[in-house]
Amino acid sequence: VQLQASGGGLVQAGGSLRLSCTASGRTFSNYHMAWFRQPPGKEREFVVVFSSRAGGTIYADSVKGRFTISRDRAQNTAYLQMNNLKPEDTAVYFCAAGNRPWGDSSIVRPSGYYYWGQGTQVTVSS
Repeated sequence: VQLQASGGGLVQAGGSLRLSCTASGRTFSNYHMAWFRQPPGKEREFVVVFSSRAGGTIYADSVKGRFTISRDRAQNTAYLQMNNLKPEDTAVYFCAAGNRPWGDSSIVRPSGYYYWGQGTQVTVSS
């Protein structure tokens, strides 16, 4: 089972990027798909989680209205569209998949996920 994240890069403040996370080895249709990020020198932090089975999406307050998660089941891929990027969005972004109960607090913590991608660097210049 592997998750492959891609799409990071260098962008100016106010710009956009779209990250992709492709799963291989199994289908993740019954799993939550999430994005976390780890800014330089900081802990890994929650960005967004989506569950097609639960029909829900949770965004961190810091990205609400700017980031959008989506999923292509046929391609077994999750996307993170990031608009109006800010320098404080600079981080290594990780995708993750897990199946903890939707109402469980662990779904917004790294400990709630079994599978992780390798991370992709996003750098936003001011």
